[in-house]
Amino acid sequence: MTKKQFCKYEANISASLGQWLKGPLGEILLEQEWDCLERRLSGLFGYYAVQVGCLGEQAQRLESNHIKSQILVGSGKPGDQSVINIVAASESLPISSDSVDVVVLPHTLDFSPDPHQVLREAERILIPEGRVIVVGFNPVSLWGIWRLFRRYRGKVPWCGQFLPQGRIHDWLSLLGFQIEENQTLMFRPPVSHAGAMQRMQWLEGVGSRYWPVVGGVYVVQAIKRVSRLTPLQPAWKIRSGVLGGRLVEPTTRTTRTTSSG
Repeated sequence: MTKKQFCKYEANISASLGQWLKGPLGEILLEQEWDCLERRLSGLFGYYAVQVGCLGEQAQRLESNHIKSQILVGSGKPGDQSVINIVAASESLPISSDSVDVVVLPHTLDFSPDPHQVLREAERILIPEGRVIVVGFNPVSLWGIWRLFRRYRGKVPWCGQFLPQGRIHDWLSLLGFQIEENQTLMFRPPVSHAGAMQRMQWLEGVGSRYWPVVGGVYVVQAIKRVSRLTPLQPAWKIRSGVLGGRLVEPTTRTTRTTSSG
């Protein structure tokens, strides 16, 4: 799927999504997602967490008490969104291979012209046993049904790709990841009326208990499993390029072969 095939009427998807998130529905969604992600990060440890993608004017960086540095990669200019640390396309990250402990993708795949390549980049920069957390809109939900009637207007978020959770699982498996946890959020229908959303809050508890697969948003956490024949380099050598002078590096892999005598 190319970028021209979705959100083709949006000149700046990130900015438009940021505006949508200021509305009643967007604010509730963002609050639930951020609470979920911060709970997950609170149980993870390491040196570097990279969040790939930000939500327009709602740009913010997730924080973790157990990860020393949090890095936000965005497509805008740092002057426009001061919390951005690196300006880059999500499909080609200027970050060293095997150097990051956690990668967070908040709706990054929903609005990428090449979501599989985004996952490949996440796999490349993650250390062995590193985690990736994917947040995406669920097509098998009330949100997915609403999208069927709204996507042709070309407005965010309904013009996004809404990738099935099963496809995300398949891509992660092909890249050597093992799924650790799945969670779904937002069981209320996507009604843009604050009062109605408040009255339907009871659906969140009922939905998570009885209909967990039909939440409007899914959160998938997976761990990178790698089998290597050669010992790993010391961690301080692997990670020296993340924030140092060699931050911008080619994203292509270098294959090393060893022979046994």
